[in-house]
Amino acid sequence: MLLQLKSVQKHFGGVVALRAGNLDVSTGEVHLLMGENGAGKSTLMKIVAGMLERDSGEMLWQGRSVKFRSPAEAASQGIAMVHQESMLAPHLSVAENIFLGREPRLPLGWVNRRAMMQRAQSIIEEHHFPLQAAWRVDKLSPAGKQMVEICRAIQQGSSLLIFDEPTSSLSDAETQEVFRIVSTLRARNVGVIYITHRLEELRMIGDRVTVLRDGETVHSGPLADLSINDIIRHMVGREFTSIYTRAALPPGEELLRVQHLTRQPLLKDISFSLRAGEIVGLAGLIGAGRTELCRALFGLDAIHHGVVTVSGRDVRIRSPRDAVRAGLALIPEDRQRAGLATALPISYNFTMASLNHVSRFGFLNHAAERSIAADYTARLRIRASSGKQLAGRLSGGNQQKVAIAKWLVGRARIFLFDEPTRGIDVGAKAEVFEMMDELARGGAAILMVSSEMSELLEVADRILVMRQGRLSGEFIGHCTQEQIMRCAAFESSPATTEEQAG
Repeated sequence: MLLQLKSVQKHFGGVVALRAGNLDVSTGEVHLLMGENGAGKSTLMKIVAGMLERDSGEMLWQGRSVKFRSPAEAASQGIAMVHQESMLAPHLSVAENIFLGREPRLPLGWVNRRAMMQRAQSIIEEHHFPLQAAWRVDKLSPAGKQMVEICRAIQQGSSLLIFDEPTSSLSDAETQEVFRIVSTLRARNVGVIYITHRLEELRMIGDRVTVLRDGETVHSGPLADLSINDIIRHMVGREFTSIYTRAALPPGEELLRVQHLTRQPLLKDISFSLRAGEIVGLAGLIGAGRTELCRALFGLDAIHHGVVTVSGRDVRIRSPRDAVRAGLALIPEDRQRAGLATALPISYNFTMASLNHVSRFGFLNHAAERSIAADYTARLRIRASSGKQLAGRLSGGNQQKVAIAKWLVGRARIFLFDEPTRGIDVGAKAEVFEMMDELARGGAAILMVSSEMSELLEVADRILVMRQGRLSGEFIGHCTQEQIMRCAAFESSPATTEEQAG
Protein backbone atom coordinates (compact mmCIF):
# COMPACT_ATOMS: atom_id res chain seq x y z
CA MET A 1 0.00 0.00 0.00
CA LEU A 2 1.41 3.35 -1.08
CA LEU A 3 -1.09 5.89 0.27
CA GLN A 4 -3.97 5.71 2.75
CA LEU A 5 -6.33 8.54 3.71
CA LYS A 6 -8.67 7.99 6.64
CA SER A 7 -11.60 10.31 7.51
CA VAL A 8 -9.81 13.44 6.27
CA GLN A 9 -11.62 16.71 6.99
CA LYS A 10 -11.06 20.24 5.73
CA HIS A 11 -13.01 23.47 6.32
CA PHE A 12 -12.70 26.87 4.65
CA GLY A 13 -14.34 29.23 7.11
CA GLY A 14 -17.96 28.07 7.33
CA VAL A 15 -17.72 25.89 4.22
CA VAL A 16 -17.08 22.17 4.69
CA ALA A 17 -14.92 21.04 1.76
CA LEU A 18 -14.20 17.56 3.16
CA ARG A 19 -16.06 15.79 5.92
CA ALA A 20 -14.90 12.19 5.47
CA GLY A 21 -12.32 11.69 2.72
CA ASN A 22 -11.14 8.06 2.49
CA LEU A 23 -8.82 6.69 -0.18
CA ASP A 24 -6.11 4.07 -0.60
CA VAL A 25 -3.71 3.63 -3.51
CA SER A 26 -1.28 0.80 -4.23
CA THR A 27 1.94 0.83 -6.24
CA GLY A 28 1.45 0.23 -9.95
CA GLU A 29 -2.24 1.18 -9.75
CA VAL A 30 -4.22 3.80 -11.66
CA HIS A 31 -6.87 4.94 -9.20
CA LEU A 32 -9.71 7.06 -10.59
CA LEU A 33 -11.08 9.79 -8.33
CA MET A 34 -14.58 10.85 -9.37
CA GLY A 35 -17.17 13.30 -8.10
CA GLU A 36 -19.11 16.40 -9.01
CA ASN A 37 -17.49 19.82 -8.83
CA GLY A 38 -17.34 20.80 -5.19
CA ALA A 39 -17.33 17.17 -4.03
CA GLY A 40 -13.84 17.65 -2.54
CA LYS A 41 -11.58 15.88 -5.05
CA SER A 42 -9.08 18.68 -5.62
CA THR A 43 -9.08 19.61 -1.93
CA LEU A 44 -8.25 16.03 -0.97
CA MET A 45 -5.45 15.85 -3.52
CA LYS A 46 -4.01 19.23 -2.48
CA ILE A 47 -3.74 17.82 1.04
CA VAL A 48 -1.84 14.82 -0.32
CA ALA A 49 0.44 17.12 -2.36
CA GLY A 50 1.20 19.40 0.57
CA MET A 51 -0.67 22.43 -0.76
CA LEU A 52 -3.22 22.36 2.06
CA GLU A 53 -3.12 21.04 5.63
CA ARG A 54 -5.97 18.82 6.79
CA ASP A 55 -8.01 19.80 9.85
CA SER A 56 -8.37 16.22 11.07
CA GLY A 57 -8.06 12.63 9.92
CA GLU A 58 -5.00 10.57 9.08
CA MET A 59 -2.68 10.21 6.11
CA LEU A 60 -0.33 7.26 5.80
CA TRP A 61 2.49 7.36 3.24
CA GLN A 62 4.14 3.99 2.72
CA GLY A 63 2.78 2.91 6.11
CA ARG A 64 4.02 5.97 7.99
CA SER A 65 1.76 8.72 9.35
CA VAL A 66 2.65 12.04 7.67
CA LYS A 67 1.43 15.63 7.42
CA PHE A 68 3.06 17.56 4.58
CA ARG A 69 3.27 21.32 5.10
CA SER A 70 4.43 22.29 1.60
CA PRO A 71 4.53 20.91 -1.95
CA ALA A 72 8.33 20.75 -1.66
CA GLU A 73 8.02 18.48 1.37
CA ALA A 74 5.58 16.20 -0.48
CA ALA A 75 7.82 16.19 -3.56
CA SER A 76 10.82 15.18 -1.45
CA GLN A 77 8.84 12.09 -0.41
CA GLY A 78 7.95 11.22 -4.02
CA ILE A 79 4.56 12.87 -4.59
CA ALA A 80 3.88 15.17 -7.57
CA MET A 81 0.70 16.72 -8.91
CA VAL A 82 -0.26 17.73 -12.45
CA HIS A 83 -2.83 20.49 -11.93
CA GLN A 84 -5.99 21.16 -13.92
CA GLU A 85 -5.24 24.89 -14.02
CA SER A 86 -1.68 25.83 -14.92
CA MET A 87 0.67 26.30 -11.95
CA LEU A 88 3.61 27.32 -14.13
CA ALA A 89 5.80 30.43 -14.10
CA PRO A 90 4.59 32.14 -17.30
CA HIS A 91 7.66 34.34 -17.82
CA LEU A 92 10.06 31.38 -17.83
CA SER A 93 10.88 28.88 -20.57
CA VAL A 94 9.50 25.36 -20.87
CA ALA A 95 12.81 23.92 -19.65
CA GLU A 96 13.01 26.31 -16.69
CA ASN A 97 9.51 25.29 -15.62
CA ILE A 98 10.24 21.58 -15.96
CA PHE A 99 13.30 21.88 -13.70
CA LEU A 100 12.08 24.71 -11.44
CA GLY A 101 13.67 24.21 -8.02
CA ARG A 102 15.69 21.22 -9.29
CA GLU A 103 17.96 22.89 -11.85
CA PRO A 104 21.20 21.05 -12.79
CA ARG A 105 24.18 22.92 -11.38
CA LEU A 106 27.78 23.61 -12.37
CA PRO A 107 30.56 23.05 -9.77
CA LEU A 108 30.42 26.69 -8.56
CA GLY A 109 26.65 26.57 -8.10
CA TRP A 110 25.59 28.27 -11.34
CA VAL A 111 22.64 26.79 -13.23
CA ASN A 112 23.85 24.54 -16.05
CA ARG A 113 21.52 25.94 -18.70
CA ARG A 114 22.88 23.77 -21.51
CA ALA A 115 22.29 20.57 -19.55
CA MET A 116 18.84 21.79 -18.47
CA MET A 117 17.81 22.55 -22.05
CA GLN A 118 19.12 19.21 -23.32
CA ARG A 119 17.41 17.17 -20.62
CA ALA A 120 14.14 19.04 -21.04
CA GLN A 121 14.18 18.56 -24.80
CA SER A 122 14.93 14.87 -24.29
CA ILE A 123 11.83 14.47 -22.06
CA ILE A 124 9.70 16.37 -24.59
CA GLU A 125 10.87 14.24 -27.51
CA GLU A 126 10.54 10.99 -25.56
CA HIS A 127 6.83 11.69 -25.14
CA HIS A 128 6.34 13.23 -28.60
CA PHE A 129 4.98 16.54 -27.29
CA PRO A 130 4.87 19.47 -29.80
CA LEU A 131 7.03 21.69 -27.59
CA GLN A 132 10.48 23.24 -27.62
CA ALA A 133 12.54 23.60 -24.43
CA ALA A 134 13.32 27.25 -25.17
CA TRP A 135 9.72 28.40 -25.70
CA ARG A 136 8.22 30.82 -23.16
CA VAL A 137 5.31 29.31 -21.26
CA ASP A 138 3.09 32.40 -21.54
CA LYS A 139 3.04 31.89 -25.32
CA LEU A 140 1.67 28.35 -25.05
CA SER A 141 -1.92 27.22 -25.44
CA PRO A 142 -3.69 25.59 -22.46
CA ALA A 143 -2.86 22.22 -24.03
CA GLY A 144 0.82 23.14 -24.25
CA LYS A 145 0.90 24.26 -20.63
CA GLN A 146 -0.70 20.97 -19.58
CA MET A 147 2.06 19.08 -21.36
CA VAL A 148 4.72 21.09 -19.50
CA GLU A 149 3.03 20.18 -16.20
CA ILE A 150 3.18 16.50 -17.15
CA CYS A 151 6.86 16.76 -18.15
CA ARG A 152 7.70 18.40 -14.81
CA ALA A 153 5.95 15.67 -12.83
CA ILE A 154 7.70 12.95 -14.82
CA GLN A 155 11.10 14.61 -14.37
CA GLN A 156 10.80 14.50 -10.58
CA GLY A 157 10.83 10.68 -10.63
CA SER A 158 7.90 10.42 -8.23
CA SER A 159 6.41 7.30 -6.61
CA LEU A 160 2.90 8.78 -6.81
CA LEU A 161 1.60 11.10 -9.53
CA ILE A 162 -1.70 12.92 -9.18
CA PHE A 163 -3.32 13.95 -12.47
CA ASP A 164 -6.06 16.56 -11.99
CA GLU A 165 -8.05 16.66 -15.26
CA PRO A 166 -4.91 16.24 -17.42
CA THR A 167 -6.79 15.87 -20.72
CA SER A 168 -9.39 18.60 -20.28
CA SER A 169 -7.70 20.86 -22.87
CA LEU A 170 -6.03 18.24 -25.07
CA SER A 171 -6.90 16.87 -28.49
CA ASP A 172 -7.74 13.21 -29.01
CA ALA A 173 -4.19 12.47 -30.21
CA GLU A 174 -2.66 14.29 -27.22
CA THR A 175 -5.06 12.49 -24.88
CA GLN A 176 -3.89 9.13 -26.21
CA GLU A 177 -0.32 10.22 -25.49
CA VAL A 178 -1.29 10.97 -21.86
CA PHE A 179 -2.81 7.50 -21.62
CA ARG A 180 0.44 6.03 -22.94
CA ILE A 181 2.42 7.96 -20.32
CA VAL A 182 0.12 6.75 -17.54
CA SER A 183 0.42 3.15 -18.75
CA THR A 184 4.21 3.49 -18.74
CA LEU A 185 4.13 4.81 -15.19
CA ARG A 186 1.94 1.91 -14.09
CA ALA A 187 4.39 -0.55 -15.67
CA ARG A 188 7.16 1.08 -13.60
CA ASN A 189 5.14 0.46 -10.39
CA VAL A 190 4.35 4.15 -9.97
CA GLY A 191 1.01 4.84 -8.29
CA VAL A 192 -1.33 7.17 -10.19
CA ILE A 193 -4.38 9.06 -8.94
CA TYR A 194 -6.35 10.25 -11.96
CA ILE A 195 -9.16 12.82 -11.66
CA THR A 196 -11.36 13.16 -14.72
CA HIS A 197 -14.88 14.19 -15.70
CA ARG A 198 -14.62 12.52 -19.10
CA LEU A 199 -16.61 9.36 -18.55
CA GLU A 200 -15.44 7.86 -21.84
CA GLU A 201 -11.86 7.80 -20.46
CA LEU A 202 -12.57 5.54 -17.50
CA ARG A 203 -12.28 2.12 -19.13
CA MET A 204 -9.21 3.21 -21.08
CA ILE A 205 -7.12 4.11 -18.07
CA GLY A 206 -8.37 3.00 -14.63
CA ASP A 207 -8.02 0.00 -12.31
CA ARG A 208 -10.07 1.11 -9.29
CA VAL A 209 -12.36 4.03 -8.60
CA THR A 210 -13.27 6.13 -5.57
CA VAL A 211 -16.29 8.44 -5.70
CA LEU A 212 -16.73 11.54 -3.51
CA ARG A 213 -20.04 13.30 -2.94
CA ASP A 214 -20.48 16.38 -0.75
CA GLY A 215 -17.04 15.90 0.81
CA GLU A 216 -17.50 12.21 1.66
CA THR A 217 -16.27 8.99 0.11
CA VAL A 218 -19.45 7.18 -0.98
CA HIS A 219 -17.90 4.31 -2.96
CA SER A 220 -14.51 2.69 -3.54
CA GLY A 221 -13.76 -0.50 -5.45
CA PRO A 222 -12.70 -2.12 -8.74
CA LEU A 223 -13.78 -0.24 -11.85
CA ALA A 224 -14.79 -3.49 -13.54
CA ASP A 225 -17.62 -3.91 -11.00
CA LEU A 226 -19.37 -0.67 -12.03
CA SER A 227 -21.19 0.58 -15.09
CA ILE A 228 -20.97 4.22 -16.17
CA ASN A 229 -24.52 4.75 -14.87
CA ASP A 230 -23.48 3.29 -11.49
CA ILE A 231 -20.63 5.80 -11.24
CA ILE A 232 -22.88 8.71 -12.18
CA ARG A 233 -25.47 7.56 -9.63
CA HIS A 234 -22.81 7.53 -6.92
CA MET A 235 -21.63 10.99 -8.02
CA VAL A 236 -24.99 12.76 -8.09
CA GLY A 237 -26.95 10.62 -5.62
CA ARG A 238 -29.69 9.74 -8.09
CA GLU A 239 -30.31 7.91 -11.35
CA PHE A 240 -28.86 9.81 -14.29
CA THR A 241 -29.64 8.77 -17.85
CA SER A 242 -28.08 11.40 -20.10
CA ILE A 243 -26.17 14.65 -19.80
CA TYR A 244 -28.68 16.81 -21.63
CA THR A 245 -31.36 16.68 -24.31
CA ARG A 246 -32.34 19.97 -25.93
CA ALA A 247 -35.44 20.72 -27.94
CA ALA A 248 -34.58 22.91 -30.92
CA LEU A 249 -36.17 26.33 -31.39
CA PRO A 250 -37.17 28.00 -34.65
CA PRO A 251 -34.46 30.63 -35.29
CA GLY A 252 -35.40 34.27 -34.98
CA GLU A 253 -33.86 37.47 -36.32
CA GLU A 254 -30.23 37.55 -37.40
CA LEU A 255 -28.15 39.01 -34.56
CA LEU A 256 -24.63 38.51 -35.91
CA ARG A 257 -23.24 38.29 -39.43
CA VAL A 258 -19.53 37.82 -40.11
CA GLN A 259 -18.30 38.34 -43.68
CA HIS A 260 -14.81 37.44 -44.93
CA LEU A 261 -13.19 37.88 -41.52
CA THR A 262 -9.42 37.55 -41.82
CA ARG A 263 -6.61 37.79 -39.31
CA GLN A 264 -3.35 36.61 -40.85
CA PRO A 265 -1.98 34.04 -40.51
CA LEU A 266 -4.56 32.40 -38.21
CA LEU A 267 -8.01 33.23 -39.64
CA LYS A 268 -8.80 33.22 -43.36
CA ASP A 269 -11.95 34.50 -45.07
CA ILE A 270 -14.50 33.34 -42.48
CA SER A 271 -18.20 34.02 -43.07
CA PHE A 272 -21.21 32.85 -41.03
CA SER A 273 -24.25 34.16 -39.16
CA LEU A 274 -26.01 33.63 -35.82
CA ARG A 275 -29.74 34.05 -35.25
CA ALA A 276 -31.73 34.65 -32.09
CA GLY A 277 -32.64 31.37 -30.38
CA GLU A 278 -29.79 29.45 -32.01
CA ILE A 279 -26.95 27.52 -30.44
CA VAL A 280 -24.34 27.08 -33.15
CA GLY A 281 -21.51 24.66 -32.42
CA LEU A 282 -17.94 25.29 -33.60
CA ALA A 283 -15.91 22.11 -34.04
CA GLY A 284 -12.31 21.54 -35.08
CA LEU A 285 -8.98 20.20 -33.93
CA ILE A 286 -6.68 22.12 -31.59
CA GLY A 287 -4.98 24.82 -33.66
CA ALA A 288 -7.84 25.08 -36.15
CA GLY A 289 -8.52 28.68 -35.08
CA ARG A 290 -11.70 28.35 -33.00
CA THR A 291 -10.41 30.26 -29.95
CA GLU A 292 -8.74 32.81 -32.22
CA LEU A 293 -12.08 33.46 -33.93
CA CYS A 294 -13.75 34.15 -30.58
CA ARG A 295 -10.90 36.44 -29.53
CA ALA A 296 -11.12 38.41 -32.78
CA LEU A 297 -14.91 38.82 -32.51
CA PHE A 298 -14.53 40.04 -28.93
CA GLY A 299 -11.85 42.60 -29.82
CA LEU A 300 -8.95 40.87 -28.07
CA ASP A 301 -7.11 40.42 -31.39
CA ALA A 302 -7.23 42.76 -34.35
CA ILE A 303 -9.32 41.89 -37.40
CA HIS A 304 -7.25 42.64 -40.50
CA HIS A 305 -10.11 42.38 -42.99
CA GLY A 306 -13.82 41.67 -43.01
CA VAL A 307 -17.17 43.01 -41.83
CA VAL A 308 -18.99 42.29 -38.57
CA THR A 309 -22.69 43.15 -38.49
CA VAL A 310 -24.75 43.18 -35.27
CA SER A 311 -28.55 43.39 -35.58
CA GLY A 312 -28.26 44.75 -39.11
CA ARG A 313 -25.66 47.41 -38.27
CA ASP A 314 -21.98 47.20 -39.24
CA VAL A 315 -19.75 47.59 -36.19
CA ARG A 316 -16.01 48.10 -35.72
CA ILE A 317 -14.77 45.97 -32.85
CA ARG A 318 -11.28 47.13 -31.90
CA SER A 319 -11.42 46.29 -28.19
CA PRO A 320 -13.49 44.27 -25.68
CA ARG A 321 -15.18 47.56 -24.75
CA ASP A 322 -16.47 47.87 -28.32
CA ALA A 323 -17.65 44.24 -28.21
CA VAL A 324 -19.53 44.73 -24.94
CA ARG A 325 -21.20 47.88 -26.28
CA ALA A 326 -22.31 45.87 -29.32
CA GLY A 327 -23.89 43.24 -27.03
CA LEU A 328 -21.24 40.50 -27.27
CA ALA A 329 -20.04 38.38 -24.36
CA LEU A 330 -17.07 35.99 -24.17
CA ILE A 331 -16.85 33.08 -21.73
CA PRO A 332 -13.21 32.08 -22.30
CA GLU A 333 -11.62 28.64 -22.20
CA ASP A 334 -9.28 29.58 -19.35
CA ARG A 335 -11.87 30.92 -16.91
CA GLN A 336 -9.44 31.39 -14.02
CA ARG A 337 -7.01 33.62 -15.90
CA ALA A 338 -9.28 35.33 -18.41
CA GLY A 339 -12.86 35.01 -17.18
CA LEU A 340 -12.72 35.81 -13.46
CA ALA A 341 -10.93 37.92 -10.89
CA THR A 342 -10.19 34.92 -8.69
CA ALA A 343 -8.65 36.96 -5.84
CA LEU A 344 -11.82 39.05 -5.47
CA PRO A 345 -15.29 38.21 -4.07
CA ILE A 346 -17.90 36.68 -6.34
CA SER A 347 -20.11 39.76 -5.79
CA TYR A 348 -17.50 41.84 -7.63
CA ASN A 349 -17.17 39.24 -10.38
CA PHE A 350 -20.92 39.35 -11.04
CA THR A 351 -20.88 43.09 -11.71
CA MET A 352 -17.39 43.93 -12.98
CA ALA A 353 -18.48 43.89 -16.65
CA SER A 354 -21.48 46.17 -16.01
CA LEU A 355 -20.55 48.60 -13.25
CA ASN A 356 -23.07 51.12 -14.63
CA HIS A 357 -25.80 48.90 -13.14
CA VAL A 358 -24.41 49.23 -9.60
CA SER A 359 -22.94 52.74 -9.57
CA ARG A 360 -24.10 56.32 -9.73
CA PHE A 361 -22.01 59.44 -10.29
CA GLY A 362 -18.92 57.27 -10.12
CA PHE A 363 -19.72 55.74 -6.73
CA LEU A 364 -20.30 52.00 -6.29
CA ASN A 365 -23.60 50.99 -4.69
CA HIS A 366 -22.52 48.10 -2.46
CA ALA A 367 -26.10 47.27 -1.47
CA ALA A 368 -27.08 46.85 -5.14
CA GLU A 369 -23.97 44.72 -5.73
CA ARG A 370 -24.85 42.46 -2.79
CA SER A 371 -28.44 42.16 -4.01
CA ILE A 372 -27.32 41.10 -7.51
CA ALA A 373 -24.88 38.59 -6.01
CA ALA A 374 -27.58 37.06 -3.80
CA ASP A 375 -30.05 36.94 -6.70
CA TYR A 376 -27.74 35.19 -9.18
CA THR A 377 -26.23 32.89 -6.56
CA ALA A 378 -29.74 31.59 -5.82
CA ARG A 379 -30.95 31.54 -9.45
CA LEU A 380 -27.94 29.63 -10.76
CA ARG A 381 -27.60 27.39 -7.67
CA ILE A 382 -24.02 28.50 -7.07
CA ARG A 383 -22.51 26.76 -4.06
CA ALA A 384 -20.90 29.58 -2.08
CA SER A 385 -20.96 30.64 1.56
CA SER A 386 -21.88 34.23 0.57
CA GLY A 387 -21.17 36.93 -1.99
CA LYS A 388 -17.98 37.68 -0.08
CA GLN A 389 -16.42 34.29 -0.94
CA LEU A 390 -13.44 34.62 -3.24
CA ALA A 391 -14.10 33.39 -6.78
CA GLY A 392 -10.89 31.37 -6.69
CA ARG A 393 -12.26 29.28 -3.81
CA LEU A 394 -15.21 28.00 -5.83
CA SER A 395 -15.24 24.66 -7.63
CA GLY A 396 -14.75 24.64 -11.41
CA GLY A 397 -18.45 24.29 -12.18
CA ASN A 398 -19.43 27.13 -9.85
CA GLN A 399 -16.67 29.34 -11.27
CA GLN A 400 -18.11 28.75 -14.73
CA LYS A 401 -21.56 29.79 -13.53
CA VAL A 402 -20.12 33.05 -12.17
CA ALA A 403 -18.26 33.66 -15.45
CA ILE A 404 -21.57 33.29 -17.32
CA ALA A 405 -23.60 35.31 -14.81
CA LYS A 406 -21.23 38.26 -15.28
CA TRP A 407 -22.70 38.68 -18.78
CA LEU A 408 -26.28 37.99 -17.72
CA VAL A 409 -26.05 41.03 -15.45
CA GLY A 410 -24.82 43.04 -18.43
CA ARG A 411 -27.70 41.84 -20.64
CA ALA A 412 -25.57 40.65 -23.56
CA ARG A 413 -27.39 39.12 -26.56
CA ILE A 414 -24.57 37.35 -28.43
CA PHE A 415 -22.60 34.81 -26.41
CA LEU A 416 -19.27 33.25 -27.38
CA PHE A 417 -18.73 30.13 -25.26
CA ASP A 418 -15.17 28.75 -25.61
CA GLU A 419 -15.04 25.20 -24.19
CA PRO A 420 -17.81 25.94 -21.63
CA THR A 421 -17.70 22.47 -20.00
CA ARG A 422 -13.94 22.10 -19.73
CA GLY A 423 -13.05 20.54 -16.37
CA ILE A 424 -16.59 20.34 -14.94
CA ASP A 425 -18.63 17.27 -14.01
CA VAL A 426 -21.72 15.81 -15.66
CA GLY A 427 -24.14 17.50 -13.27
CA ALA A 428 -22.54 20.93 -13.78
CA LYS A 429 -22.44 20.33 -17.54
CA ALA A 430 -26.19 19.79 -17.58
CA GLU A 431 -26.68 23.02 -15.61
CA VAL A 432 -24.47 24.97 -18.04
CA PHE A 433 -26.43 23.59 -20.99
CA GLU A 434 -29.69 24.55 -19.25
CA MET A 435 -28.37 28.09 -18.84
CA MET A 436 -27.44 28.22 -22.52
CA ASP A 437 -30.86 26.92 -23.53
CA GLU A 438 -32.54 29.51 -21.30
CA LEU A 439 -30.47 32.24 -22.96
CA ALA A 440 -31.46 30.99 -26.42
CA ARG A 441 -35.14 30.85 -25.46
CA GLY A 442 -34.79 34.42 -24.20
CA GLY A 443 -33.67 35.58 -27.65
CA ALA A 444 -29.89 35.30 -27.42
CA ALA A 445 -27.60 33.84 -30.08
CA ILE A 446 -24.82 31.48 -28.99
CA LEU A 447 -21.60 30.31 -30.62
CA MET A 448 -20.27 27.30 -28.68
CA VAL A 449 -16.71 26.04 -29.16
CA SER A 450 -16.26 22.49 -27.92
CA SER A 451 -13.78 19.67 -28.40
CA GLU A 452 -16.45 17.24 -27.16
CA MET A 453 -18.26 16.34 -30.36
CA SER A 454 -20.92 14.38 -28.46
CA GLU A 455 -21.85 17.63 -26.66
CA LEU A 456 -22.13 19.53 -29.92
CA LEU A 457 -24.39 16.85 -31.36
CA GLU A 458 -26.65 17.00 -28.27
CA VAL A 459 -26.86 20.77 -27.88
CA ALA A 460 -26.21 22.60 -31.16
CA ASP A 461 -28.79 23.47 -33.82
CA ARG A 462 -26.04 23.78 -36.42
CA ILE A 463 -22.38 22.80 -36.36
CA LEU A 464 -19.67 24.78 -38.13
CA VAL A 465 -16.32 23.06 -38.63
CA MET A 466 -12.94 24.81 -38.80
CA ARG A 467 -9.75 23.51 -40.35
CA GLN A 468 -6.46 25.41 -40.60
CA GLY A 469 -8.05 28.79 -39.96
CA ARG A 470 -10.94 28.36 -42.38
CA LEU A 471 -14.53 27.17 -42.16
CA SER A 472 -14.44 23.78 -43.84
CA GLY A 473 -18.06 22.75 -43.49
CA GLU A 474 -21.48 23.18 -41.90
CA PHE A 475 -23.88 20.51 -40.66
CA ILE A 476 -27.58 21.16 -40.13
CA GLY A 477 -29.72 18.49 -38.53
CA HIS A 478 -28.50 14.94 -38.09
CA CYS A 479 -24.81 14.16 -38.60
CA THR A 480 -22.21 11.88 -37.04
CA GLN A 481 -18.94 12.36 -35.17
CA GLU A 482 -17.16 10.67 -38.09
CA GLN A 483 -18.51 13.24 -40.55
CA ILE A 484 -17.40 16.11 -38.35
CA MET A 485 -13.94 14.61 -37.80
CA ARG A 486 -13.47 14.01 -41.53
CA CYS A 487 -14.34 17.63 -42.21
CA ALA A 488 -12.05 18.87 -39.41
CA ALA A 489 -9.03 16.75 -40.25
CA PHE A 490 -9.01 15.78 -43.90
CA GLU A 491 -11.20 17.70 -46.29
CA SER A 492 -13.20 20.83 -46.85
CA SER A 493 -16.77 20.53 -47.97
CA PRO A 494 -19.61 22.90 -48.83
CA ALA A 495 -22.36 23.58 -46.33
CA THR A 496 -24.21 20.37 -45.60
CA THR A 497 -28.00 20.55 -45.72
CA GLU A 498 -30.20 18.56 -43.37
CA GLU A 499 -31.04 16.11 -46.16
CA GLN A 500 -27.37 15.65 -47.14
CA ALA A 501 -26.29 15.17 -43.53
CA GLY A 502 -28.96 12.57 -42.99
